[in-house]
Amino acid sequence: MKRLPLLCIASLLLTTAGARADVLGDFLTQKGLIASAESAPPPLPTASALAVHAMGFMGVPYKWGGNDAQTGLDCSGFVQAVYQQITGVVLPRTSERQAAATQAIAPHELAPGDLVFFNTTGAPYSHVGIYIGEDRFVHAPRTGSRIKLERLSAAYWSARFESARRVSQPSNVLAQQTAPTLLPGQR
Repeated sequence: MKRLPLLCIASLLLTTAGARADVLGDFLTQKGLIASAESAPPPLPTASALAVHAMGFMGVPYKWGGNDAQTGLDCSGFVQAVYQQITGVVLPRTSERQAAATQAIAPHELAPGDLVFFNTTGAPYSHVGIYIGEDRFVHAPRTGSRIKLERLSAAYWSARFESARRVSQPSNVLAQQTAPTLLPGQR
């Protein structure tokens, strides 16, 4: 009978403690008091490299359906190119499919290299960018624009924010047949 109050307290702590939840959850799981809790996968080891590489695309023109940095990229083509070039992971081609191939995380768990999704057309997951840290993300915004850096907290983006997501492991990501090309000057 002593376990029931302990489980109630542990459950309350797990739902309200944020960063302490992982440590407490691990402890309670090891003691056999609760089942293993699902948590966000850790960022890929190359997360910082992803963020830095994404910034290297700044200035590349937007092109709807584009997957070549020489002629232009759209939002999902940009994300696909960055991930393939740094990790070898080939994400699906559309932002909607990229969202389906990745794991949702809480916005406070965002780390450099994570994906941020927005509803910009009235359709879920219609736009994607790469989070680089400190409330900023890089993305290919729209026709007539170029890949650029923006703040998540900007009124336009915060009103349309859909989800923060993480690429967990290459084995969990759907492969795509067409590979994007490198940045201009890279080979």
